[in-house]
Amino acid sequence: MNDAATFERHGPIAPISPIVLSVPHAGRDYPLALRAALRVPVESLRALEDRHVDAVARGAHGQETLLIARRARAWIDLNRAEDERDPQLDDGARSSGRPLSAKLRSGLGLVPRRAANADIWRRRLSDAEVRARIAGDHRPYHAALHDALAAAHARFGVAVLIDVHSMPPIGAIDEAPRIVFGDRYGKSAAPHLIARLQGVTHAHGTTSAVNTPYPGGHILQRHGDPRRGIHAVQIEIDRTLYLDGQLDQPGPGADRTVALLRDMIAAISDAVAPHAIAAE
Repeated sequence: MNDAATFERHGPIAPISPIVLSVPHAGRDYPLALRAALRVPVESLRALEDRHVDAVARGAHGQETLLIARRARAWIDLNRAEDERDPQLDDGARSSGRPLSAKLRSGLGLVPRRAANADIWRRRLSDAEVRARIAGDHRPYHAALHDALAAAHARFGVAVLIDVHSMPPIGAIDEAPRIVFGDRYGKSAAPHLIARLQGVTHAHGTTSAVNTPYPGGHILQRHGDPRRGIHAVQIEIDRTLYLDGQLDQPGPGADRTVALLRDMIAAISDAVAPHAIAAE
């Protein structure tokens, strides 16, 4: 584990697996500067967290490189591009001439403006404040992801980023998918990798879907390049699978969810093994 304040890095510097794991939205570090600018209780910002999915990733982690963001998503969202800045909040937001994205209109830009259907800030944020968050939090995380994927690709000839998230239930438990895989509609990963992942969920008796309603965001767009042998997949896990009834703390399903994620990692490793062996 590194000593960077904003994220944790687990695994050897020289990779021994082509898989890289990322957990960008489970951070629970709420800096004093954030707390001082809030108009809502800090507890309400948990709605933005992928609550304790980092514990699932830690439990499933083996020899792979694993990055876990420490900063809360409310401070800065690592799954947004640097220019996804909200003009209703951010003095440094610049118009691109294009309509604002649905995420920005809903208050979920680079620095989120809303949580639990409420505005969260007492004041606007200066350009300097947001630039400091980009330089101190956003860029180091993405640089570490890039370096980890580049190192894996250099050694194995292939690399796969698994970006781990969690989601609220998206429908009735007996009808809605409990896992959603995102590959930006085939742009960030080879189709056979998604098929492998769906096979694992089926074997575990868990329903899954692909790209609906979560196709993946900036992390997949930025780091996935399957034509070069660098694949990126987002995994959204229904929080009822691993949290308690209040969706607040790890619950009785946590161990089963860890085993499910571990099997998904193993399936991806197995799927790319022929390419990795050839590269070695």
